Amino acid sequence: MSDADEIRLEPCEPGRLTPAELRTLFLFEKLTDDQLAWLAEHGCTMRVPGGGLVLREGDPATSFFVLLTGTITLTRRVGQDEVTTVRTEQRGVYMGATQAYLRDDGIPRTYQASMRALSDSEFFVLSADDFGGLMRDWFPMAIHLLEGLALGIQSSQAAIGERQRLAALGALSAGLMHELNNPAAAASRATGALRQRVGAMRMKLGKLAAGKVAPDRLTALLELQEEVIERAAKAPAMTALQTADLEDQLGDWMEDREITAAWDLAPVFAQGGIDTGCLTDLESRLDSPELLDQAIHWIGYALETEQLMSDIEEATGRVSKLVHAAKQYSHVDRSAHQWIDVHVGLDSTLVMLAHKIGEGVRVVKDYDRDLPEIPAHPAQLNQVWTNLIDNAVQAMAGSGTLTVRTYAVDDRLIVSIGDSGPGITPEVRKRIFEPFFTTKAVGEGTGLGLDISYRIVVNSHGGDIQVESQPGDTRFLVRLPFSEPASA
Repeated sequence: MSDADEIRLEPCEPGRLTPAELRTLFLFEKLTDDQLAWLAEHGCTMRVPGGGLVLREGDPATSFFVLLTGTITLTRRVGQDEVTTVRTEQRGVYMGATQAYLRDDGIPRTYQASMRALSDSEFFVLSADDFGGLMRDWFPMAIHLLEGLALGIQSSQAAIGERQRLAALGALSAGLMHELNNPAAAASRATGALRQRVGAMRMKLGKLAAGKVAPDRLTALLELQEEVIERAAKAPAMTALQTADLEDQLGDWMEDREITAAWDLAPVFAQGGIDTGCLTDLESRLDSPELLDQAIHWIGYALETEQLMSDIEEATGRVSKLVHAAKQYSHVDRSAHQWIDVHVGLDSTLVMLAHKIGEGVRVVKDYDRDLPEIPAHPAQLNQVWTNLIDNAVQAMAGSGTLTVRTYAVDDRLIVSIGDSGPGITPEVRKRIFEPFFTTKAVGEGTGLGLDISYRIVVNSHGGDIQVESQPGDTRFLVRLPFSEPASA
């Protein structure tokens, strides 16, 4: 929606509703005849053509609207995007200057959302002054209660919302720092060990040269070192038992030849997948028992150096992956609304919550990678995945199976997030999406996570979210359209 869009309200004929017609609206059905007559005198009917803008968020709240016919949508601006919050055709719904009755505290009253007519629509309209006056005159006690309720809700929502945002940010930041610290510490340790190994390897090379090794033998040794390193890089993965058996064989072989620190060198060669056959080949090519000890130590240093460099590469790659996941999760460098692959957000959320998921929870990903992209607000959907995965992990109390599945049903993409926890009772299931409803202990939850998730999926994306639960199998099913919602 452009700020340049014009608001065009067209007065209808005859221009006003009768008291009898006003009584058919649920908002006015209990009023007296005199009150209805006053409304008929001070209000009027207006119409807006389909597609027309009725009111704009942020403009002064000058009118109170009641829908008579047609379909309307309410939107809120989030950054550069318009987020749909309500789409309705229910006769009698009201919007606009709904808080005109509040006491004048010097703060300008503005529309809290924009309203557009999706089809030709008609409204009963009162000025904000008239609406505020009748509320204060006709219902003085109710106004005192409403003012207190409005101020109390604003204060509590501000406090709870701020604390919830800080808590969520703190938890994610702490988790990210924890995840980053592990590979960073591993890289630091490997770097220190690498410096020692390189220094020892230089000294060993000097000793080999000082031993007056013939040039052809030294060349052969260097070639063999490269062959050993290449062989280690291509070595197949072994089980712990296979590695232990190979260490024993290598240790016995080296001990038979009186290699110093044989049992310290054996694990290095075993980890590189080097067997006794390779060492025997080394022995025959050297053809010098007195140099075998130094040669094996030198190649051992080379192997350990390669292993340490692989550790550093893996650790720094993990850091890069975490930073990339955090970037994908927050979408700080991308537009808010776009066509996305939903699996990218799911994967980045799982990475961000790895510290919460823990080692006791097995994560199963069953993705249909052939699913097309969908139109969405990725940062908002990541908030949904965060809430659902966090709840699932808490339900399993640190032990169980978390299943994240994607598939298609008709024109909807389904994201299923399931857990093997104790399940949700039917009584709780009925209220699970209500604002402030929570089953957590006092101080452990605000009861807003699933309410926020519901509003993001349903109102912002035109989708649906449901829960299916029985002991050992609870699944939240998020249904998202493959095409832009009609009300977007």
